[in-house]
Amino acid sequence: IYLSELSLSDTNVLSETSNKLVKYFTGNLQDFNVPIKVKGTSFEISAWRALLRIPYGETWSYFKQANFINKPKAIRAIGNANSKNPLPIIIPCHRVIGKDGSLRGFSGGIEKKTYLIELEKKFKHVHMN
Repeated sequence: IYLSELSLSDTNVLSETSNKLVKYFTGNLQDFNVPIKVKGTSFEISAWRALLRIPYGETWSYFKQANFINKPKAIRAIGNANSKNPLPIIIPCHRVIGKDGSLRGFSGGIEKKTYLIELEKKFKHVHMN
């Protein structure tokens, strides 16, 4: 997509999202309330919707995420869906960890996942949305 093909409302959303990302990384935003439209299978969409329910500064296991969508045996499928998340951070797949508390896969790498989890822990009790 070329910038010239974007409508004014699209560019407003991009600008708003960019501003919100800056606020997120400085600890001044905990909830992205921006319109999003993603494409995926019905399973992927349900997995990504579950990610949006994980509170800022908290983590769920892949098992808990699978149970949340009533697919308790779909743990590997949850991991696969999370790996296809088109909007990491906004759809916070970094908040999903192994059942034993270990950090597992993240499209941006484990170092970035660790950074995001620690960032959120640091600012968890700051309520500045």
